[in-house]
Amino acid sequence: MVRDGALQTAFLIGYAVALAAFQTGSVAVANHAIVIEQTGGPDALVWQEVPISDPGPGEIRIRHHAIGLNFIDTYFRSGLYPATPPFTPGNEGAGEVVAIGEGVKRFATGDRVAYTIGLGGYAEERNLPADRAVAIPDGVSYETAAVAMLKGLTARYLLCQTHELSSRHTALFHAASGGVGLIAGQIARHIGARIIGTASKGKHDLAREHGYDELIDYNNEDFAERVKALTDGALCDVVYDSVGQATLMKSLDCLRSRGLLVSFGQSSGKVDPFDLGLLSQKGSIYVTRPTLYHYIADRSSLEEAAAQMFGWLADGTVTIEIGQRFALKDAAEAHRALEARETVGASVLLPG
Repeated sequence: MVRDGALQTAFLIGYAVALAAFQTGSVAVANHAIVIEQTGGPDALVWQEVPISDPGPGEIRIRHHAIGLNFIDTYFRSGLYPATPPFTPGNEGAGEVVAIGEGVKRFATGDRVAYTIGLGGYAEERNLPADRAVAIPDGVSYETAAVAMLKGLTARYLLCQTHELSSRHTALFHAASGGVGLIAGQIARHIGARIIGTASKGKHDLAREHGYDELIDYNNEDFAERVKALTDGALCDVVYDSVGQATLMKSLDCLRSRGLLVSFGQSSGKVDPFDLGLLSQKGSIYVTRPTLYHYIADRSSLEEAAAQMFGWLADGTVTIEIGQRFALKDAAEAHRALEARETVGASVLLPG
């Protein structure tokens, strides 16, 4: 996988904020967090007390009420994505502002905010740049806001920007019953696009309820052959693939001439290199490897994305299925469930 500059920059910002808690002598409050001293399996996630500094210029400190669980968290934990220990994982969350750094005008203590940024989320409290947080509207819970950031904004940019779906398009979405997948199904339904999903058989009804027109049981069916049959050979305009190694090459077979393969994750493993000439042979196929942080790099883009997502939540266009709740201190258990494909929809970690 190519690790692009904007993605690394976003994570390094979050990493620097988190690391400051370990390096500063200005301790404001007692704070507990999950800390990774050495990358590895779920047991690398250790619950411990850590210091936290006063927020610096342009920063806010929030007390988490909910933290989103994501596959990318397992990539950092395992060492697949680089970060120098000790560090605290976690890329999205929601909570209450409890302290304000110098120069911050956007928020006040007591405000409810949500964010998606780099490392540091698996903590009772954390500091982060104020310009990376957004206000949570009335009527939206902390739990919903937490998972609406990375998962919700990811589904939005995939369907509305990376490939701007319309009613004339047919899409295939892998992992339809996951946190991003269930949101994507609802956005596609709102747009009027036809969307086909892959999921284990027991999760098909849930995916249908969330907007999918047809479902494929990836455990017992050849998804490329099923797509061909379902579309009478016309295939798909776009395939959204977060699974990676196990699906990507066959995903190419689901695309019409000049279709687009959107590879946005690798839950089954890193995608192997392949001959680009294959794209020509399969019909001048396009392939992209996008990341959310390119789409919300500036403040106006972040606000626009969050406003649309919160608007969809408010009017019922999108509802977010929170299938699992884990205590933050039990993050290792949450990672085991996620990697074993035992979760449905979104999962949240709760500090206490």
